[in-house]
Amino acid sequence: MRNRYAGHPFSTPTQEIAAALEAVSIPTLLLSLVHITGDPRYIREFKQAATFLNEVQGFMSEEDKERARKVALEAIVEYRERGCPEPAPLDADLVREMMNWAACEEVPNEYLPLILEELDLDGVDPRRAAPLDSGHTDTLPVVVIGCGESGILAGIRLAQANIPFTIVEKNAGPGGTWWENTYPGARVDVANHFYCYSFEPSDGWSHYFAEQPELREYFQTVVDKHGLDEHVLWESEVESATWEEQDALWVVRVRAASGEIQELRARAVISAVGQLNRPNIPAVDGAGAFAGPAFHSARWDGSVDITGKRVALIGAGASGFQIAPAIAEKVEHLTVFQRTPQWMFPNAMYHDQVEDGVRWAMKHLPFYGRWYRFLLMWPGADKGLDAAEIDPDYPDQGYAVSAINAAARMMFTDWITRQVGDDEQLLAQVLPDYPATGKRTLQDNGSWLRTLRRDNVELVRTSIERIERDGVVTEDGTIHLADVIVYATGFRATEVLWPLRIVGRDGVELRSMWGDRPYAHRGITVPGFPNFFIIYGPGTHLAHGGSLIFQSELQMRYITQCLERLAGESRLAMEPEPQPAADWHRRTQERINKMVWSHPAVEHSYFKNADGEIHTVSPWRLPEYWHAVRRPDWSEYVFTGAGRP
Repeated sequence: MRNRYAGHPFSTPTQEIAAALEAVSIPTLLLSLVHITGDPRYIREFKQAATFLNEVQGFMSEEDKERARKVALEAIVEYRERGCPEPAPLDADLVREMMNWAACEEVPNEYLPLILEELDLDGVDPRRAAPLDSGHTDTLPVVVIGCGESGILAGIRLAQANIPFTIVEKNAGPGGTWWENTYPGARVDVANHFYCYSFEPSDGWSHYFAEQPELREYFQTVVDKHGLDEHVLWESEVESATWEEQDALWVVRVRAASGEIQELRARAVISAVGQLNRPNIPAVDGAGAFAGPAFHSARWDGSVDITGKRVALIGAGASGFQIAPAIAEKVEHLTVFQRTPQWMFPNAMYHDQVEDGVRWAMKHLPFYGRWYRFLLMWPGADKGLDAAEIDPDYPDQGYAVSAINAAARMMFTDWITRQVGDDEQLLAQVLPDYPATGKRTLQDNGSWLRTLRRDNVELVRTSIERIERDGVVTEDGTIHLADVIVYATGFRATEVLWPLRIVGRDGVELRSMWGDRPYAHRGITVPGFPNFFIIYGPGTHLAHGGSLIFQSELQMRYITQCLERLAGESRLAMEPEPQPAADWHRRTQERINKMVWSHPAVEHSYFKNADGEIHTVSPWRLPEYWHAVRRPDWSEYVFTGAGRP
């Protein structure tokens, strides 16, 4: 069987191939040529000048790019004439050389296993679950809470393992946040050729950073392909899950949209509900008195026509940052209320459409899509963590936390000031006063500041005092008239698993036990809660690189191995020992406290709880976490009971 990443054979006319090559990433093209020909000269004779986040041309000169297209056309035409045979596998040393060339640096040994797994040049999906004997899994039914990206992944892996499962999803379709967030301008801020399952890439993306409808369609396509629909209870919400010690089962209480209640009994429960899931609507005096429509960005009311209206946008984090540019031209007036400004990362491709030539290369050129995925992944693989680490000896901690962090601040500052020009008043409003990368850094192609400079847009940094019938009143007594209020105020991210009620051994309720300090062993399991697993649990939110889909794939492999162990040994239950879980949490906290996110100068961050502590974000480098969840350490777990005589 042909390697699925070896490209589909083609008979494309030479002229059309030449046109396609005008659009492709030249570094990725040259890497594909090595596969096509087996000849490493294509990377040895061309040198990239540098790499940078989402800079997919490697800063190569126009002359070098044109020369590369010429030699590529000759090689691709010759490959076409040979009938597009499947390329022979490359030896390990050459693959390593290709990685180093693409990265413009030597890829450290600690990253190699992770990256080779992610690249999957063999086309075998190395994270795939092995099928188990159904005689061992028939007493292991699993309930998955949520059908977003991690719930879909859980369903795929459980099906591969022959483990019976039911997915409970509160929405009418899959995708989680990409089903719910329909606000104008909603799009992913991780390049979507990486923000997709490693084993289900798409060569059909229309944008480099896909918009919400296309992401929703992608997840629906994956659900359909893997036949998950028959396993899902749509428009049904889990209210609680209670562990019954006598039967070693979870009783999961589910409320359907009709109000009907049913109870599912499961040997194991997998939470796949996410952290950016439940809207946070601040308690503002007088909010109920507002005469017009008011709604949260994650519950966008499509029946409200904002054309020609005065809109108050409360909040300008990631969602508001996308909404304002998308609606500014339609509304009569837009008032943006922002508590603190955001650092922005320059990304010229943020709104760009994927050219036809790129889609052709993704589909037909051997391993083009695999290397393009690497080219996106590597610059974000912990590079942000370098700038986030606090150097205690750095002199001006209020300005930056290290020399690298100061360099990042200078770059971001330059990006902002060059756009603002001589508007000192606006610059004072939009330039952050805390260290760079201290909060979520936003992707920007210039649309945000262009929007704020429009005549019909006003940025307000004064705090809101109350809301009245006709608008929003700030603490300086000014009333900002509005016909519509949009709350782009984020989510209850620190309240992990809220409002689920999870009751474990001895009647202990999980969120009561956690309080404001949620933790899980390796972010996945919790002592006292047998056979309860969390994807995207405490301490696993990525703020420095990678993608949540990548993270979910690692966590689900860990969970699948736990379930395989239960099935294979006919055990009834497993849970982590308290001490390893406490040690993991302690080490995670020690590392987080050395990161800029925890810096006291960084206020109003959704990473922090009310006490200014962070328990949701991962401080681990990608290979560190990959290694930590590669295989469970069974000595850290206690197993109980036997499933069969």
